[in-house]
Amino acid sequence: MSAAFDEEHDAAGIAEAVRSRSRSAREVLQSALGVIRRYDAQLNCFTEVLEAQALAEADATDARIASGEDPGPLAGVPVAFKNLFDIAGVTTLAGSKIHAERAPAQRDATAVHRLRAAGATVVGALNMDEYAYGFTTENTHYGPTRNPHDLERVAGGSSGGSAAAVAAGMVPLTMGSDTNGSIRVPAAFCGVFGLKPTYGRISRAGAVLFAESFDHVGPFARSVRDLALAFDVLHGPDARDPAASSRPVEPVSPQLESGAEDLRIAVADDYFSHGGLPEVFAAVRKAASALGVERRVTIPEAEKARAAAYIITASEGGNLHLADLRTRHADFDPVVVARFLAGALMPAAWYSHAQRFRRVFRDLVREIFRDVDVILAPATPCPAIRIGQPTIEIDGKELPSRPNIGLFTQPLSFIGLPIVSVPIFDPGSLPVGVQVIGAPYREAVVLRVARVLERLGVARAPITTPVPQGAR
Repeated sequence: MSAAFDEEHDAAGIAEAVRSRSRSAREVLQSALGVIRRYDAQLNCFTEVLEAQALAEADATDARIASGEDPGPLAGVPVAFKNLFDIAGVTTLAGSKIHAERAPAQRDATAVHRLRAAGATVVGALNMDEYAYGFTTENTHYGPTRNPHDLERVAGGSSGGSAAAVAAGMVPLTMGSDTNGSIRVPAAFCGVFGLKPTYGRISRAGAVLFAESFDHVGPFARSVRDLALAFDVLHGPDARDPAASSRPVEPVSPQLESGAEDLRIAVADDYFSHGGLPEVFAAVRKAASALGVERRVTIPEAEKARAAAYIITASEGGNLHLADLRTRHADFDPVVVARFLAGALMPAAWYSHAQRFRRVFRDLVREIFRDVDVILAPATPCPAIRIGQPTIEIDGKELPSRPNIGLFTQPLSFIGLPIVSVPIFDPGSLPVGVQVIGAPYREAVVLRVARVLERLGVARAPITTPVPQGAR
């Protein structure tokens, strides 16, 4: 079902081949389009494929190389974007029926612009939960994205199309967004690497927001070096996004092979050691054992942090869409509209109290990072659930599945930490993810640890041919 990982088919390998003229950008793109044609009818990753535009971009890259120019570090790499990013000439759906009525975007989102400027070829837009409010990409308007490992299972969300497209080998690099786990959850379910950077590290300008004080954007890939390459291209200040950090950062790609021997790594216990199925904790133990980690730390008040995260994101999201909730509530996904209405009606005192607690929690976690550099924790409480599955059983309790998929991601989103979700496989089983968590602005550190796990063969993301329905 899964091919061995082939570096010639990751973004860095493709760019090297295109720059050296051993492969043309057009040839690379045509190969990607062939995979999309073969599998997207089953998976439903793309909401729009920009074939003609992408071919023109690939030809322009080949022409630049033929004339002696260097088109950039992502020369000829096919990329695709969660459909909340503006792509010039394309209507930005944000997974919604309402946005489908809008005019096409006039300019690229900053992330789209920066990847294009680095030589990437923009292939299309990807399916997601409506307005990024969900963990499964079971979209009422555009259909569910299916998991390549089992077509009866969800791809995770809200960036499900982004993760599944990478897992199936349609494109080597995609962009998603993460409010409460929307990069890390689909990365875990689909068995790929996903990076949620520090809050503000990558500009969100030109992306439809869910909760302004939480939203991050970041890449999915099948290798850690691709995450690092994308991060190096994407990060940096942007006048179009006031939250974008102006803090300088050295390129992380040259630091990947530094190893982790000098790093203080611990496993999160207490809140992060229960509330999930055995296989997710086994994956954390496997990663910790490979790294020689025995130390455990407690992240205090994590359960309160999760509750406060719910309050803030629901309130910010509900108020952002208040005008449409008043006049067009029937055009929302029924589940999403109920959540937004609840958020819009939330007492202001709750929101204020949650924000005050946010500062307290940030200080508590900052103290932990005085003594450790990296913390390992499960990404989800279970592997990918079945499409339409209403509940999951955890610790003998039957719980609603959708809200509880973010059990381990939400407390960490609360304070904007950089996190890599690394995919852990056991033969014959669905993938699960382990979060590699660092202090703010320490993307290089978490990527180094992820790279060690990849080099040891503990974390891997092979191309996965879609599995027939019901095979697992």
